[in-house]
Amino acid sequence: MVRLLILTALVLDVPAPWPQWGGPTRDFHVPGVTLAASWPPEGPRRVWSRELGDGFSAILADAKHLYTMFRDDQANVAIALDPASGRTIWERRLDATPLPGMFLDYGKGPNATPLLVGERLFVVTFTGLLCALDRNTGRVLWQQELWKEHGGTFRDVGYSPSPVAYRDTVIVPVGGKGKAVFAFRQSDGVVVWQRQDFENAMSSPLLIGVDGEEQLVAFMVDQVVGLNPANGDLLWSHEHKTQHAVNASTPVWAGANVLVVSSAYGSGARAIKLERKGGRTTARELWFNHRLRVHHGNMIRIGEYVYGSSGDFGPAPLTAVHVPTGRVAWQDRHFPKANLLYAAGRAIVLDEDGRLALTSLTPEGLSVHAEAQILSRLAWTVPTLVGSRLFVRDRKGIAAFDLGP
Repeated sequence: MVRLLILTALVLDVPAPWPQWGGPTRDFHVPGVTLAASWPPEGPRRVWSRELGDGFSAILADAKHLYTMFRDDQANVAIALDPASGRTIWERRLDATPLPGMFLDYGKGPNATPLLVGERLFVVTFTGLLCALDRNTGRVLWQQELWKEHGGTFRDVGYSPSPVAYRDTVIVPVGGKGKAVFAFRQSDGVVVWQRQDFENAMSSPLLIGVDGEEQLVAFMVDQVVGLNPANGDLLWSHEHKTQHAVNASTPVWAGANVLVVSSAYGSGARAIKLERKGGRTTARELWFNHRLRVHHGNMIRIGEYVYGSSGDFGPAPLTAVHVPTGRVAWQDRHFPKANLLYAAGRAIVLDEDGRLALTSLTPEGLSVHAEAQILSRLAWTVPTLVGSRLFVRDRKGIAAFDLGP
């Protein structure tokens, strides 16, 4: 019994890695951490900071390294950093030139967040180059051109979906007739399957379980769909259209077989009830509410509510919606557009102005326990929390903060 308790304590003391978009469980929830109840006025302790480069890729972490992507003057670059100091371990320069017709007002990428599986790091560049890298050295193991070779949906703001792992494959939306979604074998990049006819958007796919069946959710240009992740078969589809074909936020698997999707640009949020009977899945709309319009940030679910910043380029109040009914519980303009994490019963908020806050989000409203200005440039990247160490980036820099008690 004593040995068991010691082993349990050791396991609990090891911070959960951050191997993919959305963290350990791809839902921006961080298990097993302890946070300070508040911070001094100047904010939490800054452990280190350094210049990095342009881009919006989020930060991955394992026991040894941090991983992300950025853009220098010439190319998209994958990088591994020392989490204790921010020192560069290795860099790998990838594609260089944006394609004709690309919209560069917000930079030349990269947008997608890498994926860490075993000894491989999977990255996707601004122009749709998917690469498998050795996680220890950055050496390129294989690559696939999602746009130039496979003819995927061209997005003038760059390729944005973050890959997801399923068994021995890495799955990415590509877009187009017969090639909406691809699964590549992780070991060598061989195409395992390519299926469906939908055009690709900007949202990252996720895996869900519907009454014991694994399904891949892909938020495409005009619809959200469920696929069999083993072969790409279509299990269900539900229409969701926006102006300018912008579906960017990751859907939320909200419990009780309910999926919540949200978009800006004249759209809103939908809750879709999934039910399996006789080996088939049906998708039924529970509600639609135009007051939750999440642009490119994320949403989180806490209990029966989802929370997210509602708006595109105007005001974007933090909004709480009751999942079973679609009722808006409250909207609060304390923060401009923001990204969210949930840990230790608190919501960590990083807004686009670079302000970090420790908050409580409840059906009754927003409570701010501490906040501080920690970044000086546009901050559209969701932060990463490993143990009590928070890693953040803006358009040019990256930093680490200690949020522990």
